[in-house]
Amino acid sequence: MTVIRRRSMLAAARKAAGHTQESLAGALYMDRKTVIRWEAGDSAPWPYLWPKLARLLGVTPERLQALFEAGAERTEPVSPDSLDAACDWLDRRACWSPGTSRRKMAARIARLNARGLYERQTRRARIGRSQVVRALTDYYGDSESGFSLYGGELLGHRTATTILTCSEWLDLRCPLTPDDGDHLMTVVKPSSYDAPKLDSALARAAIERLAEASVLDVRLMPAQLYRLLDIDAQAGKLSKTVDLVSFAEYALTADLLEGELLDTISNGTVAQQGILLLRDRYLPDLASVVDLPDRACVGGVLALCAIARPADAHRPTPDYALLVQKRSDQVLNAPGRLAVIPKGFHRPLADHRADAHIAATLRRELEEELFGRADLDNTLGESRAADPMHHTRLSEPMRWLTESDALRMECTGFGLNLVSGNYEFACMILIEDEEFWRRYGGHIEANWETTGLRPYSSMDRSALTDLAADESWSNEGLFALLQGLRRLGQLGDKRINLPLTETTVRPLEREVQLDQRA
Repeated sequence: MTVIRRRSMLAAARKAAGHTQESLAGALYMDRKTVIRWEAGDSAPWPYLWPKLARLLGVTPERLQALFEAGAERTEPVSPDSLDAACDWLDRRACWSPGTSRRKMAARIARLNARGLYERQTRRARIGRSQVVRALTDYYGDSESGFSLYGGELLGHRTATTILTCSEWLDLRCPLTPDDGDHLMTVVKPSSYDAPKLDSALARAAIERLAEASVLDVRLMPAQLYRLLDIDAQAGKLSKTVDLVSFAEYALTADLLEGELLDTISNGTVAQQGILLLRDRYLPDLASVVDLPDRACVGGVLALCAIARPADAHRPTPDYALLVQKRSDQVLNAPGRLAVIPKGFHRPLADHRADAHIAATLRRELEEELFGRADLDNTLGESRAADPMHHTRLSEPMRWLTESDALRMECTGFGLNLVSGNYEFACMILIEDEEFWRRYGGHIEANWETTGLRPYSSMDRSALTDLAADESWSNEGLFALLQGLRRLGQLGDKRINLPLTETTVRPLEREVQLDQRA
């Protein structure tokens, strides 16, 4: 939705009622950024919120309607709500008549308790990564696949993740540049996925997800993702075959598995067949996880970003700023968890073939998540530009990186995440020229997907050890962090005060014992 004027009258009414953006959001059990988007003219509240919002602002329903219409003079038609595409998809997959999903979603929204949803979200966020690893080893522990769980050891502390991988998929050191085309290959095939019909139980779970997304203001992209069909990853070489699948295919199927798992752990129930009903249907064993052509295996590209900084009054020696984010509650993937940044779904932006390269996703996510390119956010609709990443459209920091040849990107590892079956390309972004930080360090600012962005010093051994041990890491985030730190250690750079991070792969075993910090 594009507006010319902000809804200044709405902001004035909020202030007149004695509310800050934060207090109004709190009274509605939602994130402050939602109120910010209302006042910016980017969105409007769902109908079920209007009566309560009118009471909080002390206005009549008619006056509230006028406040949201104020400033709504547009330069282009309003984009459809991001949930519309998902509802249309569900109608098709469940073999319902058009509009059925919207009616069912509206009926479910009317019965939902917003406070209860936020409390459940809080309970899920408190579950540590090690608990998730244990639960999934309980569920899959008797399976044999030839793959193992990824783990790491940093300064004596051992960690485990839910990333299923093998030694050939680690320490790839694969450059992601146009000059390395001999080592990179991506084949994009016409979509061949014949999605099965959703039965009543799976359709109900999808409706529940849609209703929760609308109440919690979670953004669902009306877009497509790259579905992985085949992968060949080895040191210095990477090739993959992909086709396209609807984002809804992931959001309303595989993405449901994480919430089901976290709720089971929260209830103190052992994760096993017959308990995790959605997992039983979508990913019942490791064979189904690694059988890529027969399922909609989507995923992401994420990178440990290391930016060279000069010494200053606070840092007596030069170092690298290692960027870490805490994901916001409005994202679909890993809400409330720590992750490296950039982190994004592997998806096309404009050119389905060119954008299938991992480097294209990393460059896009740098622009969107760190350099302020809001026009690349396709949660609000598809791009209208023929070439969104044309050099004339690049942000000033990205243009400098491109023209100075200071941007180094590598793929460091690959794995399949047992949480939802996603594929994960762990990468490293290295900016070795201190001049970038001098010029643009103040330009780096995370977008709405992040509630917090923090730089860690590559010279601070203690802080990095504590960081790697944090239980709030997403599994894919920790995978990328440890692989990135290991690669940085291999470079022998004086800006890095860490020993070489050890990596481990271990078979899945029931009641796996994880080392814990005292």
